[in-house]
Amino acid sequence: MKRFGSLRSNKKHKDQNRSTERRQSEPHGLFASGLSSSPSTPTQVTKQHTFPLESYKHEPERLENRIYASSSPPDTGQRFCPSSFQSPTRPPLASPTHYASSKAAALAAAPGPAEAGMLEKLEFEDEVEDSESGVYMRFMRSHKCYDIVPTSSKLVVFDTTLQVKKAFFALVANGVRAAPLWESKKQSFVGMLTITDFINILHRYYKSPMVQIYELEEHKIETWRELYLQETFKPLVNISPDASLFDAVYSLIKNKIHRLPVIDPISGNALYILTHKRILKFLQLFMCDMPKPAFMKQNLDELGIGTYHNIAFIHPDTPIIKALNIFVERRISALPVVDESGKVVDIYSKFDVINLAAEKTYNNLDITVTQALQHRSQYFEGVVKCNKLEILETIVDRIVRAEVHRLVVVNEADSIVGIISLSDILQALILTPAGAKQKETETE
Repeated sequence: MKRFGSLRSNKKHKDQNRSTERRQSEPHGLFASGLSSSPSTPTQVTKQHTFPLESYKHEPERLENRIYASSSPPDTGQRFCPSSFQSPTRPPLASPTHYASSKAAALAAAPGPAEAGMLEKLEFEDEVEDSESGVYMRFMRSHKCYDIVPTSSKLVVFDTTLQVKKAFFALVANGVRAAPLWESKKQSFVGMLTITDFINILHRYYKSPMVQIYELEEHKIETWRELYLQETFKPLVNISPDASLFDAVYSLIKNKIHRLPVIDPISGNALYILTHKRILKFLQLFMCDMPKPAFMKQNLDELGIGTYHNIAFIHPDTPIIKALNIFVERRISALPVVDESGKVVDIYSKFDVINLAAEKTYNNLDITVTQALQHRSQYFEGVVKCNKLEILETIVDRIVRAEVHRLVVVNEADSIVGIISLSDILQALILTPAGAKQKETETE
């Protein structure tokens, strides 16, 4: 019988061995059918190097306390994993160390398997390493992916033999947006199941409300992957817990993905799923302690951050199936909803599509966007907007506080002008000052 166990860690880290023994002795509960256990070797993680901020000298545990105290609800709770999984005991924070400015030190953090060879092609000028504009890049290089993993969180893993329908229902039931896929034959993680897969299935097989989507009802995950990928299987893009957060940002943006599994290369255990939102929130927590680069006081128009041409949008009476078609064809993650006067009144994102599974209404996709959004959570506070004359510092603060993936850029009449996403912001804060944008173009 498969089981899951909670992962706990002693926050003060006074006795590492005692913490490990307590975790192993905690009671376990029933694990969902169709999921397989991953390897059980405990992960060993070395101490991370902290960013040399003056405040750390007096508050050595500030990094740990700060990020977990500010965790949003989806990031807390019981981690959902096989019973054989043993969490690494979180090591105590290292004392403050000075960050070396040489190229060798800047590239010291080892990239994960998927990024090996790719990040080595990046070269950074010495003046960028030492300049004020590169302060966020240096911060991200001085912290590892393991630093951002919550002490307690939820991780859902699906075996590829699980039915697609049950898998999406499990995503809804556990309040998560994606899950790593475990293939028992290979005894390894082979991919991710996300809401995008749900959208692609509906887009491909939906015909009318009178025709049941057999493929969604009967297909297993492995069958869907074989049909959809059609011999174009690629290794799962992942990262090591020892890799730097800079490497994680580069991998997310370079591969145009929204979720990056943190997998221990020794044991094969999946520890966490990194996202743009989590990384930017981590960075923003410490911005007040770092020198502020000049570009933070520049507005969006001056910086040219965001997309301002050929913006896709829909209307309140647009059928859901048409919105799904736009998601697939344009490869975008959200659609502003615009009324007859051109004013932005709502937004329909990929995450909203999962409500179709929650309400079991995916067999009728001819309903309008307005009808579909009636089932949205009561906590939705409306579209988060901005204008092109607002400075980057304000934009970062707003998108982090609102916990959204994008801001809709509007003009004085509240008409849509553009979209600025989390990846746009991370690119501007971390990669562009490092010269990664130019190098990325050359390697493609």
